Amino acid sequence: MTPTTINPARHRSLGDQTWQDDAVCQSTQYNPVDPETFFPEPDETGKIAAAKSLCGQCPVRRACLDAALEGGDTDGIRGGLTEEERGPLHEKIAHRLDYSRVNDTIAGRDVHLTKAERRAVVYAAFRHGVTEQRLAWLLKITEEHAQKLYRETRRALRNRDLNQPATTTAPPEAGGERLGRDDFGTAA
Repeated sequence: MTPTTINPARHRSLGDQTWQDDAVCQSTQYNPVDPETFFPEPDETGKIAAAKSLCGQCPVRRACLDAALEGGDTDGIRGGLTEEERGPLHEKIAHRLDYSRVNDTIAGRDVHLTKAERRAVVYAAFRHGVTEQRLAWLLKITEEHAQKLYRETRRALRNRDLNQPATTTAPPEAGGERLGRDDFGTAA
């Protein structure tokens, strides 16, 4: 039996285009690929099927799709999806919250982040005691902006704690009698 290993997610760094070297759609001397295959008209089902077939074999398909979504690329077939299939993903990308991206950023890697992921980085950095200078470096912002984000986070956490209802639950009773510790058995 072979052991199964789960590789951690490897996210593209900011400005990283090296994944394109491994793409199946890259035309080479031994593998000529017509780039027009990936820009078919909506009624050219044969070209669409051919492009999707190539994408299905591609080892960097996920990176290609991420690059298209993060860059707002709406033309052609990217990551195995047509323009129409990527449409709903483009609308949702700003709300994506992938904690592996957040963790990678906290660890110091330059990763493309959505607005939701940037907010999660600020919160995680605040909770872990990351300095404002380090937060500024991680998010590529000024230290003043990092200070502002920490102030907002402190305020939000304080307000959240203030808005928590201070309710106390009454102890359970059985038939009008108060239950004691021994009434619950040895697990209590």
